[in-house]
Amino acid sequence: MKDFDIRHLIRPHLLDMKPYSSARDEFTGKSEVYLDANENALGSVGSKDLARYPDPHQEAIKAQLAELKEVNPDQIFIGNGSDEPIDLLIRAFCTPGTHEIFILPPTFGLYEVSSNVNAVAVTKVPLTTDFQLDVPAVLAAINEQTRLVFVCNPNNPTGTRLHAEDTLTIAQQFDGLVVVDEAYIDFSSQESFVQQIADVPNIVVLQTFSKAWGLAAARVGMLYAHPKVVAILNKIKPPYNVNAMSQDVVLEALSKVAEKTAYVDELVSLRADLQAHLERLPIVHKVYDSAANFLLTRVDDPSALYHYLIEKGIIVRDRSKVQLCEGCLRITVGTAEENARLLAAMERFG
Repeated sequence: MKDFDIRHLIRPHLLDMKPYSSARDEFTGKSEVYLDANENALGSVGSKDLARYPDPHQEAIKAQLAELKEVNPDQIFIGNGSDEPIDLLIRAFCTPGTHEIFILPPTFGLYEVSSNVNAVAVTKVPLTTDFQLDVPAVLAAINEQTRLVFVCNPNNPTGTRLHAEDTLTIAQQFDGLVVVDEAYIDFSSQESFVQQIADVPNIVVLQTFSKAWGLAAARVGMLYAHPKVVAILNKIKPPYNVNAMSQDVVLEALSKVAEKTAYVDELVSLRADLQAHLERLPIVHKVYDSAANFLLTRVDDPSALYHYLIEKGIIVRDRSKVQLCEGCLRITVGTAEENARLLAAMERFG
């Protein structure tokens, strides 16, 4: 692992800040009587025993992920979905009113929302018309106040794979952090950037248990980065940010990797079948090739079709007002039965 000096990127008041120390931080071993955390010693009301606080550092999850991803546990941050690490990155590295983040629309909307919540400026450099990074434009727009560049790959809402070499070029010529959001990486044949962290330490990778693992309700996301980046996020996170039930669910899922792989294979097959059928419909102008579990589809009168599908009990996302996605609906790949119902309804539209 290369050395990586990030002190100049961290908000100065955080450098010497003393983090909150929970009871489970001060005693990390095993014992018989716990009288240190003001928990309810009698147990839990109306549920299984949840009276004790969870592991604040999710050590068991990190150990399994480290083996699965071939990284060290200190390169892993576990959060409440990907939403939490996105917010923490902005809070750790961006001073409100001074620094800025870069987003590359069309892209995941939470990056901008989190920046707005934290009063951090957002600079936008749109993707090219074929949904790729405009590297010269990004590099020209980056300045000394830029701290984070968010790259969603595979991209949401387009589903497209971004050229890996473009992301590496930006990271190698940028003094801040390039955050690669890989929420949909399992549905893509593209390699993850996780293995690039050792050689390009200013790359930060976000992944999630919400998509391929099918655990959206558990709200568990993971961040892979240089240990110094992980350390500052651990310093400022809430003490018990991932609940015990979610940790248990994730640990069980990590023992069933083959089941996850089977889900992914089936969804990729369903995606190809759905795309082929959509492309035959007269109201469909274009279905963009996808490396995710959804299809961006350009159609006649997207707003009317969207509301028509609602009437038929089918919900998709209207992305027609998003930059470069004009005329498009985003359609998640469903079960074979759900996809058939969608296609039948679209055939009857108009």
